[in-house]
Amino acid sequence: MSSSKGSLSTTEGFICGGIAASIAVTVSNPAEVAKTRLQLQGELAKGGGEKVYKNAVDVFAKTWKNEGIRGLQRGLTPAYAYQILLNGSRLGFYEPFRRNINEFIGRDPAEQIPLTSVLAGATSGAVGASLGNPLFLIKARMQAYSPALPVGAQHYYKNAFHALSTIYKQEKLRGLVRGMDAAILRTSMGSSVQLPSYNFTKNQLVTNGILPANSTWTFLLSSTVSGMCVCIAMQPADTALTRMYNQPTKRNEAGKLVGALYKNPIDCLWKTFKVEGVRGWYKGSTAHFLRIAPHTIVTLTANDLIVNLYKSIRDGDN
Repeated sequence: MSSSKGSLSTTEGFICGGIAASIAVTVSNPAEVAKTRLQLQGELAKGGGEKVYKNAVDVFAKTWKNEGIRGLQRGLTPAYAYQILLNGSRLGFYEPFRRNINEFIGRDPAEQIPLTSVLAGATSGAVGASLGNPLFLIKARMQAYSPALPVGAQHYYKNAFHALSTIYKQEKLRGLVRGMDAAILRTSMGSSVQLPSYNFTKNQLVTNGILPANSTWTFLLSSTVSGMCVCIAMQPADTALTRMYNQPTKRNEAGKLVGALYKNPIDCLWKTFKVEGVRGWYKGSTAHFLRIAPHTIVTLTANDLIVNLYKSIRDGDN
């Protein structure tokens, strides 16, 4: 991704990516709170059900009025940990995966091949999603919780540690990996286009002489295009994930706790489509873009700047 001399090790890429993602999530978390609540509003209700929130701006206003900054930043602590795992994996493993896949098919490791780039992005994203699943689970539940204007099933936790211990006591390890299939689907779809679209846009800007390689404007424009691509590709799976994580549970005939509404992400998408139509898949899409655009821009721009700074210090380019 960066043009400075010398390549990063997987560990170095993971750390730089994790730092960049932590900066980004502080900015984007309020929009994710809004997205989560809009996605759960009118869940499986004909005609959309009762509308507590009109739109993303209304969520921001009502949450600020009733819950203050604490409400807008619900789930921030697990969001930090999740983003370090997810984006550290996505940004740190992407290049090694892409280069190895290129070598496997007999191509130059440095060559930007669309198919291998998409495969590397999806694979690195799936790794991050699997590692971070328990954190995303509790983050989604904490963001959905509102003592003033609740939508969907409500799960109250004092903090992230209380959430993890409560879920483990009630459901053991099975509870902590709930929704992992949906998480992998969502993240793979987003990751498959995030870095390839970013790198493609950046390469086009540089090779066509529109902007220089190390310009902040190059990073910003490339990140904006990437954010739009991610939002379009990931939205239906993101809605399914939110609902899978937040659904209430019940005991089946074998005595195991299972989701009361959905069996898996495909079942969730199908049931949502039957009752709410395609529009149900895209609930909260505006809030999602308000979240994904700045998050992608800050993550990728910060990652490039951090990587370049780190390389200049490591390689002695003062």
